[in-house]
Amino acid sequence: MIQDLENIGTESSAWESTKYFLNQNMTIGENISISILDVIIVITAIFITTIVLRIVLKIITRNLPNENKGKFNVVYGYFRWLIYVIILFITLSSVGVNVTAVFAASAALLIGIGLALETLFQDIISGVFILIDQSVHVDDIIEIEGKVGRVVEIKLRTTRAVTVDNKVLIIPNHLYLTNSLYNWTQNGSTTRENVEVGVAYGSDVQLVKQLLLQAASAHDKVLPSPPPTVVFTNFGDSSLDFKLVFTLGDSFTAQHPKSDIRFEIDRLFRENNIAIPFPQRDIHIIGNKSI
Repeated sequence: MIQDLENIGTESSAWESTKYFLNQNMTIGENISISILDVIIVITAIFITTIVLRIVLKIITRNLPNENKGKFNVVYGYFRWLIYVIILFITLSSVGVNVTAVFAASAALLIGIGLALETLFQDIISGVFILIDQSVHVDDIIEIEGKVGRVVEIKLRTTRAVTVDNKVLIIPNHLYLTNSLYNWTQNGSTTRENVEVGVAYGSDVQLVKQLLLQAASAHDKVLPSPPPTVVFTNFGDSSLDFKLVFTLGDSFTAQHPKSDIRFEIDRLFRENNIAIPFPQRDIHIIGNKSI
């Protein structure tokens, strides 16, 4: 009986020692105090959150194609940390830690981080929109801020494209929210291109039309369907203005066929005495009769 009482006393003493150890407080600043037990609870909450997030990720992505699964994993990787922060503050608040004091102590740091990461968050949000609405795909030809490139990689923060002169164009995704984006190939790989030219007043406009169509049809990159057309656009100040419209199978290299067609137009116009005028102005000088 005495031995049993001694065992109970020993166990009680061990429990009291453990309880005393777990309740040891660490003071951070003037208003923030946290015990070892609180730290263990926080670690346990983060561990359970990690397991739950992994289960949710597997459930959501199990029926997704591999390509979309990879994109979703990237988005998940960023927002997972946001969930961790929320769980951390909820847990700290539930164990009695003054979360308001934590915010107050780190207010300046949080403001500085927020300002520094403002553009980064804009890029990430824009990247999520791109992945969701599928407005841009790899191999699309896009134009933004006057720059044209073929998309080779879409990431959560940036889009990488290659220009026609083989230069890499890195586009921050937030530009999609603040600028107009032209997707040249969203409706297909073929695009309608044009070459504009002006001829002198008095020229045979029917002959001009015939020569323009001949220049376009002679190029092997111009598709026969739909056929090239000529639009008489304007009676200009110094010229009669025409637009030659034609279809190309690869608009990314359009500058080379368009250059070839311009060379051919110039040759045909010279052979047929069609003049391309330069801007002209008539100046009338009125003299002072009193002199």
